[in-house]
Amino acid sequence: MYGILKSITMKKVYVFISFFVLWNITNSYAQISSDHKVDALLGNWKIDMSPSDKSDNNYAIMIIDKVSNNSIEGTFYREGVKIREGRVNTLNSNIYGALVSGDNSGDYNTSFYLKNGKLYGSTHSLKKDFLAVWVATKEK
Repeated sequence: MYGILKSITMKKVYVFISFFVLWNITNSYAQISSDHKVDALLGNWKIDMSPSDKSDNNYAIMIIDKVSNNSIEGTFYREGVKIREGRVNTLNSNIYGALVSGDNSGDYNTSFYLKNGKLYGSTHSLKKDFLAVWVATKEK
């Protein structure tokens, strides 16, 4: 009798855990498309490459043409430099993005987050040995 009860109980525990895991996975994907406004990333962004220095005009661009299935497409830094491996994540009710871009000098890894209508990010170049911290505002 104990063996039968133990078997039934273990099956119930397994079913419960399986349901819980599947529900969490499904719910996390649903949150990205319904709870968060990732479309706020779409458009033309003016990137201030040296936000602490108000005396210069060191600007770049980011144009986000498409956001879907946790991916972003567009242009980064200057015209003709396509975003590669662009990704979006909405952890903790925030919108985060990451991408790879590049030119003749090598690849650049960029990450950013959206806060109060601005993008706050950093761009890292391995070959040039630098990390640029930047702030972007959306052009109207």
